Amino acid sequence: MLTPKLQDAFNAQINAEFWSAYLYLSMATHFDNEGLNGIANWFKIQFKEEQAHAEIFMNYVNSRGGRVLLAPIAGVDTTWKSVLDAFEATLSHEQKVTALINNLYAEAEAAKDYASRSRLDWFINEQVEEEETARSLVDRLKLIGDDKLALYMLDQELAARVYNVPSPLANNA
Repeated sequence: MLTPKLQDAFNAQINAEFWSAYLYLSMATHFDNEGLNGIANWFKIQFKEEQAHAEIFMNYVNSRGGRVLLAPIAGVDTTWKSVLDAFEATLSHEQKVTALINNLYAEAEAAKDYASRSRLDWFINEQVEEEETARSLVDRLKLIGDDKLALYMLDQELAARVYNVPSPLANNA
């Protein structure tokens, strides 16, 4: 059974995950509109991943006898100056999500809720990957600069990204 404080923290994280999904969907539509369909695809996959993260948290809260309470999702930005600007925003956002996950882990630790800590281990590892990917794309975009051909090649590369069901949901699929 989750403590009330931990249940509230998980519900806040569910909202944050849905907000993240909404942000990435906004980025996807922005770049679709800009004709950068591969970059839009990358963000569409991020959108799906964030929805899946929310689902994992919801499943977990329910499995522990808690109650999922969905709250309104705050608005997100709808335009970015450049691809680099969007990926810098992505990196910054993923760093904030990492801090949220770390705070949730600390709350689970304070409650001596070892099951929650175990579930959160997957998210901690996921956040390392999310930050690393975003940082890599920022670095590559800085190298690209104003080179349109290089941007086109990156767009083509990101078009090949596919969605993979996260392992905590794989058994539920």
